[in-house]
Amino acid sequence: MASTVDVVVSADAAGAVAAAAAYIAEYAQGVIRRRRHAHLALSGGGTGAQLARALVTAELDWSRVFIYQVDERVAPDGHPDRNATALRAELLDRVPIPERNVLLMDVTAPDLAGAARAYANGLRPLDLAHLGLGPDGHTASWPPDQPEVRTTYERVTITDVFNGYRRMTLTQNGLAEVGNLVWLVCGADKREPLRRALDGDPVLPASHAFALRPRARAHTPVFCDTAAAPGASDLS
Repeated sequence: MASTVDVVVSADAAGAVAAAAAYIAEYAQGVIRRRRHAHLALSGGGTGAQLARALVTAELDWSRVFIYQVDERVAPDGHPDRNATALRAELLDRVPIPERNVLLMDVTAPDLAGAARAYANGLRPLDLAHLGLGPDGHTASWPPDQPEVRTTYERVTITDVFNGYRRMTLTQNGLAEVGNLVWLVCGADKREPLRRALDGDPVLPASHAFALRPRARAHTPVFCDTAAAPGASDLS
């Protein structure tokens, strides 16, 4: 495992989500104190929705928080599989964040490639990005069989069909200058891919995200439950 990664294990998924939410809120509030605004990018998925729900009670000045997306499925607005649908329902509609501070990916545009370029052009320097991990070892929307998605020079790109949907996603280049990367990984089906990713298995897209060095943090925290946590021998 890379020495820059700190694995924080909670007894269950609820504990891991709470710990990650508390960390993100504290970090964002520190950024606000120093620079007046915090720019955060959130991932989707099941744990992403839980994280969004947990952030509702965070002690944050939401008027100074800007929310971006790490990735999104190409589907109609309001579709249950859209990350934005859960993000709005679990967080954005429940906290006093100005709508102008919410910068979601436009995946209903006729020109998806143009929409990806526009999103990249509108990205402010991100203070923090939350990442998850799929059972197949993907993170963000970097399909294991489409390495060009993460290696492109573009900061935001469109994938081919992946698990039923095309995606818009931040690329490796897009995450390379983020101030802090925070992982949330829960469930027994994530244990082996997490171990392999921490070990640097190049087949797994997540390994390449773990190899990134956040510009503002010496260590990358990984919040996980005991079901997903690698064993002690894996962490040596």
